[in-house]
Amino acid sequence: MTDYATRRTMMVDGQVRPADVTKFPIIEAMLRLPRERFVPPGMAETAYMDDNLTLAPGRVLPAPRTLAKMLDALNIGPRDLVLDIGCGMGYSTAVAARLAEAVVGVEEDPELAAEAPGALASVAADNAVITQAPLSEGDPASGPYDVLMIQGGIELFPDALRAQLKDGGRAVCLFMDGPLGVARLGSRQGDHMVWRDIFNAAAPVLPGFGRAPAFTF
Repeated sequence: MTDYATRRTMMVDGQVRPADVTKFPIIEAMLRLPRERFVPPGMAETAYMDDNLTLAPGRVLPAPRTLAKMLDALNIGPRDLVLDIGCGMGYSTAVAARLAEAVVGVEEDPELAAEAPGALASVAADNAVITQAPLSEGDPASGPYDVLMIQGGIELFPDALRAQLKDGGRAVCLFMDGPLGVARLGSRQGDHMVWRDIFNAAAPVLPGFGRAPAFTF
């Protein structure tokens, strides 16, 4: 029988702590939550790998280091309402739920969205819900949000998502330029987002977040 608890400890000690993530609530959440429950059947053995894990075509569960650094930058507090875009089967939603007052996960892949509520229920994430909807549309009905994070690459940050953040609300997104990517921490300032680079990472660009193809003759 696989000792997943030991694998979680190895993940935190070998991937998360060396990435300068030291906030205790993040460490505790990632030590306690069974990541193997948030991947498709037959993939549990790869759940703790130090890389993006493919959940569906073009969709990944970001590497533990990436998620941990995103959460560290967002500094989620116990009164925050969080919007988690592209949540897959809900792992990132479950981790954020340990830090926040409530989390809304948005997933458009029907199979992933169908699995996520059961996975969240299995870890008693009672303050998290899943909405099946196009990722770029978010969930305006439950906002506005204090925090937004996106579990995949983007080329453009949609105005529809900016509008769902409170003024002063913060977001972390992985901006892709070809194969290279950089995670940026953003803050909504009126009708604009102000961004700064925080670390390098890469992931497939999510549907609805790519640039329109340039016109050529």
